[in-house]
Amino acid sequence: MKVYLGSDHAGFEFKEDLFAHLSKMGYEVEDVGNKELDPKDDYPQFAYAAVTKVLGEEDPDTRAILVCGSGQGMCMAANRVHGIRAAICWDEHSARETRDDNDSNVLCLPARVLTSAEALAIADTWLKTPFSGKERYKRRIQEVEELYG
Repeated sequence: MKVYLGSDHAGFEFKEDLFAHLSKMGYEVEDVGNKELDPKDDYPQFAYAAVTKVLGEEDPDTRAILVCGSGQGMCMAANRVHGIRAAICWDEHSARETRDDNDSNVLCLPARVLTSAEALAIADTWLKTPFSGKERYKRRIQEVEELYG
């Protein structure tokens, strides 16, 4: 599975930890930025870089993980792009639910809320949880696409 990582300055250290961890776990990981810690950077460009790469892949299981201070900015920016289903997760339960029910393809993590260990556990859970494919969930995802596409 291919995973794109992006972060602003607030999430930079978590992104570096995620890159090392996911690479070690055997994922194909690409860092779309920021490549250096820069307190003047802005999250929208990194969210956009990651999600457009997700949509550009033929493999529908390609995903992205975005990290900023609250997770909110990255999530709002990511969800502006048609075809992206980004979710902020603060625990493994929410990570499991957003994959199982919503087939989320982007995980947003709040660096100022979680420890690095918590972020890694959430990412692991999210990446390992398949979409259930239940008809009601497919219908709801389709409704979102039709209403907001």
